[in-house]
Amino acid sequence: MSQRLGVVSKMASVLSIPFLFTACAGRPQNPSFPITFSEAGKAVDEMRSEPRQLSRPLVIIGGFGDPNVSPPLFKNFFQTISRDTQIITVSVGFCQSFHECRQKVIEEIDKALPSTDPDFTAEVDVVGASLGGLVARYCAAPSDDPAHPRRIKIARLFSISSPHSGATLANLIAITAYHRDLRPNSAFLRRLAEQDADATYELFPYVRLHDELVGAKNAAPPGVDPFWLPNPPLTMAHLGAIIDTRILADIARRLRGQEPFTTFPATPLPQF
Repeated sequence: MSQRLGVVSKMASVLSIPFLFTACAGRPQNPSFPITFSEAGKAVDEMRSEPRQLSRPLVIIGGFGDPNVSPPLFKNFFQTISRDTQIITVSVGFCQSFHECRQKVIEEIDKALPSTDPDFTAEVDVVGASLGGLVARYCAAPSDDPAHPRRIKIARLFSISSPHSGATLANLIAITAYHRDLRPNSAFLRRLAEQDADATYELFPYVRLHDELVGAKNAAPPGVDPFWLPNPPLTMAHLGAIIDTRILADIARRLRGQEPFTTFPATPLPQF
């Protein structure tokens, strides 16, 4: 327990202070996401000095293999800029299938926000870290299980380094059917992309360039450009995006109803 608390403490400090990287973020810069670490850190400080109530409950879904470390850390961060008590965390790190993930997410939302609607949960915003973003998108899609027809009612989905179009790592390591579902162009992902036509929520996908696990081009559904950022030297793009002050500041401003740093249309990914 003490070891885990040590990890939590270290990660919490990363989420609670701006990164030391400023101009070293490198090129190319993104015209639709023009922000530095120092500007993001200043924006976070300003939001913490004047917290605002969120417009609706917030659900935070962690990533693959995460033993419920990142969801409470994200909760702590968003509480500091909102003082909001309706922030629900869900760990899907050790689920064995997308179906299991879906049921766990819906159960946690229903527990915190009881609803008698036979089709949908209460309306929420969602922040999904890595796999959590894809899980949320699947939870909002029509169910293929007649015994469990309910879906998440999402207003806005913020995904960070999420394998919406698959993960490059899954092409190398895919032991189970769950892993194979994450391969680009898998039957699961093709079916989910077809269901996106009926989606009513707003999607805000974020990623750092050169993502070594998912791949930057896979961090948004087919035909959608993610909000990308350059990756600072000597850092891991995938994990770095999840704790990137620039991304967190933009999400926080959108959640608070303030002018965001990102603008649509998102700039297409650079070609290397």
